[in-house]
Amino acid sequence: MIDSDVAVVMGTRPEMIKLAHVVRHLGERARLIHTGQHFDDELSGQVQKHLGLPGPDVVLDGVGGQDRATQISTCMTGLATEFERRLPSAVIVQGDTNTVSAAAQTANYAGIPVIHVEAGLRSYDRAMPEEINRLVTGTLADVHCAATLNNRKNLFFEGVDSNHITVTGNTIVEATEASLALADSFASTTGKSNLPLSFGRDYVLATIHRPENTDTRDALERILLGLTEIVVPVLFIAHPRTRAAIRKFGLDHYAERLSVVDSVPHHEFLRLARSASLLVSDSGGLQEECTVLKKPLLVIRRSTERPESIEAGFAQLITPGESISDAANHLLIGNPEQALASVPSPYGDGMASNRIAAIALGIADGAAPREAIAETNSLYPLTIAFRFTSGPVETRRADRLPRWDWM
Repeated sequence: MIDSDVAVVMGTRPEMIKLAHVVRHLGERARLIHTGQHFDDELSGQVQKHLGLPGPDVVLDGVGGQDRATQISTCMTGLATEFERRLPSAVIVQGDTNTVSAAAQTANYAGIPVIHVEAGLRSYDRAMPEEINRLVTGTLADVHCAATLNNRKNLFFEGVDSNHITVTGNTIVEATEASLALADSFASTTGKSNLPLSFGRDYVLATIHRPENTDTRDALERILLGLTEIVVPVLFIAHPRTRAAIRKFGLDHYAERLSVVDSVPHHEFLRLARSASLLVSDSGGLQEECTVLKKPLLVIRRSTERPESIEAGFAQLITPGESISDAANHLLIGNPEQALASVPSPYGDGMASNRIAAIALGIADGAAPREAIAETNSLYPLTIAFRFTSGPVETRRADRLPRWDWM
């Protein structure tokens, strides 16, 4: 029997979505540990079911619903016990959640190599809890799987050894493509739709869930009011946190002017997003998914750690002092979808999961991080378009760009 010696630690629905293909490529070597940060049927169970993921080998207790400090400390205690019971050869974490920070710290203290997926994102906004989690994990990781050259540059300027950084692309590309295929398969079988009967072809799809947008009445009211002033119908997929905040602040009269539905499975959400004329959200993942869907997105946040989506023309940052409805109505008149249709995603070629799994298996089998990275780059080279200081756009392998060209 093959030992499941690569621990894949996850705690939220986005982590499950983005790590699903990594888990598949690891096969029987993967050992799934769910911290319970967001473990319920609506947010996690449906993802596990529809992506065909095996159930977690371990689910920690006492983490979900706690404050940030309690979540991280409880995660670390539970993971330390689990790692002592069965010491993994490597630990994979993804993103910037409390789970990621806790798992990176615990693995590092136990002397276990840490592989950080989606490394190097930076908003430079320390008011974001996620930014602190990124910085902590970036300090401790042994392998930094950067999605883009910009992410690699961020890590380099923070003093990370360039031999421990690799540009893999983002696993969201293959996750989105797979989810859309699943959605099309379900739609052709059932013929069902989550769209209200009154919806025509033109509508806006909106999601809001981040604390900066839901934890105060003024912030949430501004967003809901802005959505009600958009010139086409708005389908608002309400996260449990947002539904609770709407009730708490007495903002139901705004919600009644929108078409509000509960959370839907990820594949169905992407199908609805693909059919929408415009996306409005504070989601980090959707800033990446929109580049695969070829849809314009208004990012309702103070800052973003994904400037690539904005630079490529897919996303526009709408800060608290800007009008959501003005920006949305302007975009709807301009019909940006046609211009975006031929723009490539800045997040890679759909092979990121292969690269990450190969690196993890190499390390688990005894290779040093730089050796595992070099071997994987030879097996799965990532070719990207790159413009030098002067001259035309060229296509080069990401791992062979001279260091001075990505500083």
